[in-house]
Amino acid sequence: MVEDHNHDDHHHDHGQNPFANLDEETQGMIQELQFLEQNFQQLLMQKNSFSLETNETDLILKAVEKTTGEVMRIIGGQVAIKSTKEEILEEMTKKKELLKKRMETIDAQEKEFSERIETIREEVMKKIQG
Repeated sequence: MVEDHNHDDHHHDHGQNPFANLDEETQGMIQELQFLEQNFQQLLMQKNSFSLETNETDLILKAVEKTTGEVMRIIGGQVAIKSTKEEILEEMTKKKELLKKRMETIDAQEKEFSERIETIREEVMKKIQG
């Protein structure tokens, strides 16, 4: 009686985990795939935030270029101090360059991740389909 119960449990586990009957190598590949996809998601979130920051920087550059009067700069969201148009333009241009370099790095990583995920996914599918 107890053996049957255990057998049922084992069978139940098998139902919950469709990968239980796959070899360790394939299970390892599936885990790597999940890990890569999580990292890929984080990368895309980072890319999105850099993209927003770039757009914001562009808006600041355009606004400051049109300005003829004095320019105020907000620090820490609390204090406004006077600054020169040139100072802010220089700072924002540097920031834009830095963001551009970061975006290029992220684009390269994104390409790498995509290719790696695709390769592993194909291998896993071959194994699952036998």
